[in-house]
Amino acid sequence: MVVGAGYAGVMAANRLAAVGRSEVCVTVVNPRAQFVERIRLHERATGVTRVVQLRRGVLHRDVRLRVATVERIGTESVLLDDGSVLEFDYLLYAVGSTAAPGLAGAEHASNIADLDGAESLRGRLRRLSAGARVVVVGGGLTGIETSAEIAYRYPALAVELVSRSVAGWLPESSRLSIEGRLANAGVRVRSGLRVTAIRSDGVVTDTGVLPSDCTVWAGSFGVPDLASRSGLAVAADGRLRTDDTLVCVDHGRIVGVGDAVAPPAPVGEHLRMSCQAAMPMGAHGADTVLALIRGERPQPLSIGLVGQAISLGRREGFIQATHLDDTARGFVLSGRVAARVKERVCRFTLTSMRYPRAYRWLPGPTVPAPAPTAAR
Repeated sequence: MVVGAGYAGVMAANRLAAVGRSEVCVTVVNPRAQFVERIRLHERATGVTRVVQLRRGVLHRDVRLRVATVERIGTESVLLDDGSVLEFDYLLYAVGSTAAPGLAGAEHASNIADLDGAESLRGRLRRLSAGARVVVVGGGLTGIETSAEIAYRYPALAVELVSRSVAGWLPESSRLSIEGRLANAGVRVRSGLRVTAIRSDGVVTDTGVLPSDCTVWAGSFGVPDLASRSGLAVAADGRLRTDDTLVCVDHGRIVGVGDAVAPPAPVGEHLRMSCQAAMPMGAHGADTVLALIRGERPQPLSIGLVGQAISLGRREGFIQATHLDDTARGFVLSGRVAARVKERVCRFTLTSMRYPRAYRWLPGPTVPAPAPTAAR
């Protein structure tokens, strides 16, 4: 059973199903029948992309899909929100991430972290008149891409990006380049401000109130509390704790993949919540399950990252090359070429999930030693 059908869950389910029905029967449990392209939600909010159905070219044909929400995970079964119980031999925990709890007044903002929020924002943007002010709160990748996309699709709106820092994890030269390109796209960047609350008519900061006709929350991510509600070991932030092969530390037949998982620091400390990390984690998790089924020793997780691709509207982009541990290298790519690279990256995710057994990834910054043999 795979709980969750995001990038990690779909990759894991398809990679398992590809070995054949004679060895594995795979069921995916997910709250919706659609695949949410998280990396395109800013596009969905502006009406650019369509919603993809899980059953239409995303999930492997042999994967069973159950549209439901898992309320609790037991030792050999899960309880669904409709009261039914499904049994499993092995479970892949792939519930992904959600928006972290927002500020006071968060109900006045559209949350761009999920499909429902993107759909809500799409409707709000279409109703705004020329000159209306849109304030995007959050200077991470989500906030940067969302503000640029809105400014590109709705040039008559006044778009502002508010945050204590914009792309603060990148080198200064990269940050300045991104801020300059946002300005060229029509986004007013207000960095150095701390947002303390959201009102129906504006955003409260430590220096005063910024008027807003439409506020977008693009803050940090959190994870669902399913693991903790089920009595499984979790990290301080609620992510499922696993060993270095992604096996749950206190349940030998549960394997965790994706944003909601906390592997040991030597193999997972550099892995931020992202599609780039989720897909190889999903593939590795599937391989771990197959090893357990076959009585083999699972291999430690080893994932290397290559760069960060940022969309700045349909015609602009920014690519920051990174070392395997996700720290920035000196090479960057920007402009229309970078926008084309970003689009190819987005398309590659769906293509990769359709050919899961061929999917490969770079090894991590340090290749861990094989895990010791242990009874699970």
